[in-house]
Amino acid sequence: MERGESSDSSLSKPFAGDVWAKLVPSDSRYADIALGLNETVICSEISISSPGKTEWCKISRNMDLVSATFQNRSETAILVDNMVVQDGDTAVIHCGSEIIPGSDGKGLLSYRFKLMPSEEPCEKKLKISLDAEHAKCCICLNIWHDVVTVAPCLHNFCNGCFSEWLKRSQEKRSSVICPQCRAVVQFVARNHFLHGIEEDLLQADQSLKRSADEITALDSYASVKSPLVITCGNKSRRKRTMSPLDEENSGELACPQCGAGFAGYQCNQSTVHLQCHACGGMMPSRMNLAVPQHCLGCDKAFCGAYWHAQGVPRSDFHPICSPETLKPIAERTITRIPFWVHEKNRHEQDITENCIRRMGRSLQDVITEWTTKLNNREIDRSRMPLNHAEMITSQTHTCNDCYGKLVSFLLYWFRVTLPKNVSFFYLLHYVL
Repeated sequence: MERGESSDSSLSKPFAGDVWAKLVPSDSRYADIALGLNETVICSEISISSPGKTEWCKISRNMDLVSATFQNRSETAILVDNMVVQDGDTAVIHCGSEIIPGSDGKGLLSYRFKLMPSEEPCEKKLKISLDAEHAKCCICLNIWHDVVTVAPCLHNFCNGCFSEWLKRSQEKRSSVICPQCRAVVQFVARNHFLHGIEEDLLQADQSLKRSADEITALDSYASVKSPLVITCGNKSRRKRTMSPLDEENSGELACPQCGAGFAGYQCNQSTVHLQCHACGGMMPSRMNLAVPQHCLGCDKAFCGAYWHAQGVPRSDFHPICSPETLKPIAERTITRIPFWVHEKNRHEQDITENCIRRMGRSLQDVITEWTTKLNNREIDRSRMPLNHAEMITSQTHTCNDCYGKLVSFLLYWFRVTLPKNVSFFYLLHYVL
């Protein structure tokens, strides 16, 4: 296994620490590339015909430890899970992501990004008793529903309750204060750990459950889908006076619209911000825009579509995603079957690919046809692996991961609706 070459010249070795991931080439004649630094520049073979090594990308480990950020460092476009990534652009990759260092794939090596298993700590079970009174929202005085946590005071509320409080606070005050302790709120996000406790409490005591109408009302108010940064760009809290040059390079303006106006909008001191799930950059949270800021399939925030619509250029001071990170389903194109189709079963994927080819069709033709069927509600959506499945249409904005899941769902229906004699013929031909 080869080791990726790091951009950190201060290290005497290629990397320090354990290998956390590797790039596995499609051709077994080439060695795997190990990633041992949190940020690694890859210098390896990109062409089967040319054995020379070329610097072509950088891979940075994300804080969630289960994904990484890929950046194109070559002068040509690169395919990442069938998405074109231009020079300098980034994309989020997960275990199994396919990377081809070119846009057409002809004569090029392809790589699979693979996370290495971590050592599992010794399992310890701890039983904790929790009084239901300590799991109540101080606004509605009921057990949390879709609990969110605010920082820095770390008090917890129902998503719907706090969303309404947030809305009223923005209308009346220059800052948002905690409903429980009156501290200034800087950050709010859904708390998945406490959500599990919430469910356990309701299961243990059925009398604590709300009515269906109450839950529907709360869900309709809820606006916290991804983490919100509420005091982004607040200059009043600086501890020292900065020169204009210091101010320009300080990176304190985490969002481009905190320092300048674009498309008739500029952030103010109380603007709530969203953090992009792909690049980590900030954008103002704005309701009722024609361009969505969240993927409907996973509720995560992505900034590419928003900044593209605002006409904001890329900058060294502000991370901005490619518009390809969040776009309508109908505007996406696909040429290769994603890795996770048919539960990552390569044998089944080959059969599906063979069926499509022998029918004289392209993968894009099949996906377009079944997207139309989805629009016409000719498909049972109960098994669709996306949030808000009933709301998904061809015009829905999705991220790259959710689009891959949708493609997997549509190809499942394509296969199960093939006549048995046709699918058996293609299967037999594939085996022979």
